[in-house]
Amino acid sequence: MIKADALTKRYGDRLAVDHAQFTVEPGRVTGFLGPNGAGKSTTMRMILGLDRPTHGTVTVNGVRYDRLASPLREVGALLDAKAIHGGRTAYNHLAVLAKANGIPSRRVDEVIDLVGLHDVARKRSRGFSLGMGQRLGIAGALLGDPGLLMFDEPVNGLDPEGIIWIRNLMKALAAEGRAVFVSSHLMSEMALTADHLLVIGRGRILADQPMAQFIAQHSLSYVRVASPQIGELAPRLAAKGWRVEQRPDYSVHVHGASPSQIGDVAGESGLWLHELTLVQSSLEEAFMRLTADSVEYHAGMPGTPGSPAAATVQAEQQQPGQQQQQPVPGWGEPLSNGNPLSNGKAGRR
Repeated sequence: MIKADALTKRYGDRLAVDHAQFTVEPGRVTGFLGPNGAGKSTTMRMILGLDRPTHGTVTVNGVRYDRLASPLREVGALLDAKAIHGGRTAYNHLAVLAKANGIPSRRVDEVIDLVGLHDVARKRSRGFSLGMGQRLGIAGALLGDPGLLMFDEPVNGLDPEGIIWIRNLMKALAAEGRAVFVSSHLMSEMALTADHLLVIGRGRILADQPMAQFIAQHSLSYVRVASPQIGELAPRLAAKGWRVEQRPDYSVHVHGASPSQIGDVAGESGLWLHELTLVQSSLEEAFMRLTADSVEYHAGMPGTPGSPAAATVQAEQQQPGQQQQQPVPGWGEPLSNGNPLSNGKAGRR
């Protein structure tokens, strides 16, 4: 278990981590998310004793990392896959780690087989691809069979098979009761892997909650409704106090209602439904919404709005042969309780 209490790190005038307070519990995968420069790497380095906090404390299983009697048996970490002596073979690299930590040599063969490096175990690591280096780094983290695993961008350089493998490995390790702490910018992968999220922005912890709760709290959801009688249905939905947004394609987005509630209104009114879809934000959308004010580095598109370069990018984003949808006169304006569609027919075709 990792426990941070008012953890703070300052580099001169720059506050990298600002009184971070969190706990990484065993038995789950905790995702550590944040924009570039948010303080993720600094936090992980302080956990491992590579950087000393300016203020506050961080402990592993109740003690500071540098006071652990057998660190590799308690914490396995992968922070930089390239931090390997290129002249050593994969086997020798792991054998040195094992001997220095009193780990039986048979464990070296076990982790080599586990990460899929058996065929290259006797080759020098300088010739390894990025993905092979990642696998070797993961083998080193697993070498002491620790109860706590820390990974920084573990899927970097892995092929699709490797990504699925590391995803399932982290889940399996957590299922065994270990604490798994993983930092990644790959939101789609985090959504499939993490049970719990820590989100940091400009050195401050912005969120510390289960994945499902995070998405629900920091996302926008709505129900997409399509009907051949949408002009009659939309005012009835607005009359219930739900926010109804009219779309150019003769559908509506309804906020504040569930699909079943909308279906009940349509059924009671004898109106047909062609679509009733609950649309929820992804982890990426929820993350972007929460950290919008914490992004330190902003990039722009080539050219300025209206420039040839920007126009080219916009055109390329459009599907071949697809024309931009034009708004339908009288349709697309916000709908409120007191402003029903004119004559209830604006949605008829």
